[in-house]
Amino acid sequence: MRVAARSLSVRVAAAMVALVAVVSLVIGALTTAAISSYLTRQLDGKVAATQGRAINALVKGSGPPPDAPHGQDAGTVTVYVTPSGAEGNVITSDGTLTALGDPAVGMLDDLTAGQNGTVDLPNLGEYRVHASSVGAVTVITGLPTKDIQNTINSLIGWEVLFGGIGVLTAGGVCVFVVRRQLRPLRRVAQTAREVAGLPLDTGEIGVTARVPDQLTDEHTEVGQVAVALNTLLGHMENALDARHRSEQQVRQFVADASHELRTPLTTIHGYAQLSLRQRDPELYGHAMGKVMVETTRMASLVEDLLLLARLDAGRPLDRRPVDLSRLARDSVTDAQIVAPSHHWELELPPDPIVIIGDEQRLHQVVTNLLTNARRHTPAGTTVTVAAKLADDSAVLTIHDDGPGIPADLLPNVFQRFTRADTARTSTTGGTGLGLSLAQSITHAHNGTLTLSSTPGNTSFTLALPT
Repeated sequence: MRVAARSLSVRVAAAMVALVAVVSLVIGALTTAAISSYLTRQLDGKVAATQGRAINALVKGSGPPPDAPHGQDAGTVTVYVTPSGAEGNVITSDGTLTALGDPAVGMLDDLTAGQNGTVDLPNLGEYRVHASSVGAVTVITGLPTKDIQNTINSLIGWEVLFGGIGVLTAGGVCVFVVRRQLRPLRRVAQTAREVAGLPLDTGEIGVTARVPDQLTDEHTEVGQVAVALNTLLGHMENALDARHRSEQQVRQFVADASHELRTPLTTIHGYAQLSLRQRDPELYGHAMGKVMVETTRMASLVEDLLLLARLDAGRPLDRRPVDLSRLARDSVTDAQIVAPSHHWELELPPDPIVIIGDEQRLHQVVTNLLTNARRHTPAGTTVTVAAKLADDSAVLTIHDDGPGIPADLLPNVFQRFTRADTARTSTTGGTGLGLSLAQSITHAHNGTLTLSSTPGNTSFTLALPT
């Protein structure tokens, strides 16, 4: 019963039935009042005609009361009030004239000439009466209202009957129509239940159920709900899939970081054991040198990981004017010293390019890009660094004519621990975090870092807002 009471279809149908009942009641009441008024006016006309006949009989008889019904209808009451007293009669159902009782005469005697009214006469019932003056005599006539009452009672009975039938019919029709109209809403609810039953806490969600297109007409309320639900489901799928990808990336990141840290730790552990077993000073010095190299590599990896964590957490960077032209020039000078076998070219505009950012982190971006070009291209490769202003951005391009990046590696080149060699141990000395760091730092500066690569033509384009 509580479920039915809470059902939208039942509540809407109940409201419609109540409305029909109220409207039927108002119409019935107004109809009854109108019919009653109409019949009362008709009866007043009959009373006036009856009084006219009574007055004619009085005039012809030269004095009250006449000794015959003088053509009046059965039930007619006539009272004559003279200076000497009042007396009246009533015509019975068989047409005979009978004297009216004193209580009834006394009630009618109080009426004044020209007055219409309704009185309840003892032993006779309710009458509609009218009083008129004829010289010194006041003539009062009346007719019973029982016919009006019978008609009104019959009308009320029919109104109740028809009203009840109308309410029941309206209730059935409303329940049918409302349930039919709410059928699309139940389909929307079914879709929501299907999605709610899916295991959304783990794994990749994929595409969930959708409300059918024929129910997504935004010109209807149900269609608006369906469109909103489909939009919500789309956003939910994207969010859950993004969460799943993020979890997978975190797992892969932890696995890669653990492996990268395990390699130097294993090396350090091995040389430490070798140093303890053999006391050769030369071997000891060599072992300590390897330990220093591996600890430096491990410290660099940890610093890179900490920087990525800070950038992922949205830590603010330093914001100061940075001369991008000088930064590019210094980075190319450093690269020439480290890799003199490469050809390094620099193309800068005559005026300095100044942006707002963190100079140390931007220097790290440019250094990582140049290091990537140096490590993954053979000797003799020409690396060109060019800077320019374009619209509201400073654009720095690092181009090389090396062999390019493999096509299968391009979609993942900015992901963490991505390297050209598929083995866990890198032959180039990198950890696979350089380009990922460069992109994260660029995004922290509200900039973009893009890549295009074909054999003999590889370009990294760094765009930063000025």
